[in-house]
Amino acid sequence: MASQCTLSSLFVAQNQLESDLYGAQSQQEKEKIVHAYLERMDEREDLKIRDFQTGLEWLNTDGPLSLNKELAGKLVLLDFFTYCCINCLHIMPVLHRIEKKHSVTDGLVIIGVHSAKFPNEKVLENVRNAVLRYNISHPVVNDSKADMWNDLEVSCWPTLVLLSPQGSLLLSLVGEGHSDRLMFFIDVGLQYYKKRQLIKTHSVAIKLYRDSLPPSILSFPGKLSVENGTKKLAIADTGHHRILVVSLSGQLLHIIGGTQPGKQDGSLTGSSFNSPQGVAMKGEIIYVADTENHLIRKIDLSEGQVTTLAGDGTQGTDKEGGRVGPQQPISSPWDVTLGSTDRDGHILWIAMAGTHQIWALFLADGKLPKGSFFNAGTCVRWAGSGNEENRNNSYPHKAGFAQPSGLAVAPEDPWNCMFVADSESSTIRMLALTDGAVKSLVGGERDPLNLFAFGDVDGKGMDAKLQHPLGVAWDKEQSILYVVDSYNHKIKVVDPKTKHCWTLAGSGEAADNISPDFSKCSFNEPGGICVGTGGKLIYVADTNNHQVKVLDMEIKTIYPLPISMDCTDSSTSKGSSPPRVPLLPKSAARIDLAPLSVSAGQTLLVSLNLSLPEGTKLTAGAPSCWTLSSDDADWLLGGQVLSGDIVDLSKPLCISTQIPSQLKDHETPRHLSLSVWVYYCFEQGTACMMTAASFSQVLHLNSSTECGEVVVAISHIF
Repeated sequence: MASQCTLSSLFVAQNQLESDLYGAQSQQEKEKIVHAYLERMDEREDLKIRDFQTGLEWLNTDGPLSLNKELAGKLVLLDFFTYCCINCLHIMPVLHRIEKKHSVTDGLVIIGVHSAKFPNEKVLENVRNAVLRYNISHPVVNDSKADMWNDLEVSCWPTLVLLSPQGSLLLSLVGEGHSDRLMFFIDVGLQYYKKRQLIKTHSVAIKLYRDSLPPSILSFPGKLSVENGTKKLAIADTGHHRILVVSLSGQLLHIIGGTQPGKQDGSLTGSSFNSPQGVAMKGEIIYVADTENHLIRKIDLSEGQVTTLAGDGTQGTDKEGGRVGPQQPISSPWDVTLGSTDRDGHILWIAMAGTHQIWALFLADGKLPKGSFFNAGTCVRWAGSGNEENRNNSYPHKAGFAQPSGLAVAPEDPWNCMFVADSESSTIRMLALTDGAVKSLVGGERDPLNLFAFGDVDGKGMDAKLQHPLGVAWDKEQSILYVVDSYNHKIKVVDPKTKHCWTLAGSGEAADNISPDFSKCSFNEPGGICVGTGGKLIYVADTNNHQVKVLDMEIKTIYPLPISMDCTDSSTSKGSSPPRVPLLPKSAARIDLAPLSVSAGQTLLVSLNLSLPEGTKLTAGAPSCWTLSSDDADWLLGGQVLSGDIVDLSKPLCISTQIPSQLKDHETPRHLSLSVWVYYCFEQGTACMMTAASFSQVLHLNSSTECGEVVVAISHIF
């Protein structure tokens, strides 16, 4: 559609404003300059922009918003962003601070205008997940066809555009680093327009989608790290701002951090994180890329302490490094992995997404290939110029990355390299541990400035195409690399010897389906992956499905890891969230049982007889299990979720719980839910699958105390 004006209409006036402000000697003089600028802009008739198109999809509101209706009389800040972009993510804290200072009734409304880079980002549900993941609390419009982007001639992400109460252009800021200038301009702008009685104090119908969601055990899990020696799995529970440590069967062992963001060191329960992503576990030590805190943290499970190893808690702009520990600011670390250049494991490699580089944190004295000696604690750039590009080079400092987000080390010969999931170039790269040379493995194309060479194509080298891969994991037994091809919703495999890339699992659709056929199962923007002992089990962080999925490579089946929130570490369970049952798949059978009368003090005994389809058997080693819970009366079960393994179906499962002798409320009927997850295989062949069922029991409580048992017999055929 034709436009009345574009951002270029601002260039001359805004350049003069910048020049005038640069020469100002005092705050009062700066305010006068902005007042004079606003007066001049108000006199112009060529700066009013077109309204939002009808039919656009809106989030965090009750309905569409209009510059001529709901937003009239407000300063409106448009944030043109795409959710994959690390620079756009850096803007989010700035917007949070502005929203905290100036509310909608004060006269300021922030509108996120999402204009996609990747096709996957055009889908409303994916944008909705990003709004939840990044805690966006202002309205967002899905400009999937980039109509407003093109109408105003926006040229890059992020771009901020400030509009007057009449819907006219006032200011345009491109990229990062404008927070102080933006805050000052908004402060003065509100003052200016309030004095002229042009600001209206009405509210805008904001309805946050997150408020309608049920709780979940995991929230947008990021990366994973398996410790095969101790048989533990570390999970970055990113949306809950914490790290979980579970057994390989899903039993919760430790909760580190809380459900609210923070950057506190200290005990496991007293510490806090802010959207952690990368985790690397060795023995009882976990290293964490605390992404939105711009920190590298260390968790010592044996001592029960969290400490900061690098970063000062602010977003750094340094692209060289070389300082020690908290003296060295860093920017949005997204992944970490242990290794070195001489195989003794004294370096923590960091995917520094915020500066498009690979950094090294020395855990002991050492040196980089052909480089200088560094003392323990030093954090320094190893590879990447800091320019956002897909540039390979034999000199690591001249190579260019584009938001590196996943790392995996292959220290053995003949590889002796580190693999990098370079998300914004949609490539997998190789970084030699001997000399730092950066080479292409799969994806992308030869032009280092083309960051739009993406797709979903199995093939060799640059003929293969990926879409925003976020994670890699090395299987040294088979010498293959696993890749989470995040925006294609797939798990892929790369043979570094032949440079061939092929799909292992995932239909390519964003969904949550379990199937014995790897090609028919589904993921939703998976973000992390790791390999268990011998490459038999592959653990995947299925990020937007809020779960961890396990690929059993021997029997070729996939199942969600059921995480029991009954934490075995009593010291870490204090102050944590109440335990919750794992989520049931949509396909699970849901059966209502006949109401039952029970008395205080009686024992409720459930006899559950489960039958599998003919010709099948329980999958050995898979985490078949049951849980008993109550959503409306957890006091019936002592505030816990009871759970257990299912290992034998030849006889009924017996589950018992005692009704408390003192009832909090005996007049209201209460509900118990017994849920089962069963993994089974065909006796002939290797096809396996998971099924689930939930049984709902209404209890009518009698306050008179009685002894004995009340038996509930349940039979179910899958």
